Amino acid sequence: MAKTLFAVLNTRGPNWDDSKPMEEQVDWRAHADFMNGLAAEGFVLLGGPFKGTRDVLLVVRAEDRQEVEARLSPDCWVVKGLLRNLRIEPWELRLGSLDP
Repeated sequence: MAKTLFAVLNTRGPNWDDSKPMEEQVDWRAHADFMNGLAAEGFVLLGGPFKGTRDVLLVVRAEDRQEVEARLSPDCWVVKGLLRNLRIEPWELRLGSLDP
């Protein structure tokens, strides 16, 4: 099966500490290392928070929605309730390019 692009919308979970910036949240380094690993593998193509909101957008490449869920669910921030998934949708790139 060919890989498909997916847009993933995540939001801060109930255990997010609003008094601290992202880099001072519990297990920041482990979360960052996990996400950097997915990016190095070519699974996560783009990602980052929406400024002024509680939400994060990821663009990933996977065979199906189940792969997206399976690859993102072990993230320590998901497991510990700092981040939760709102939506996973197949996405079609129409403008620009993901190629360097």
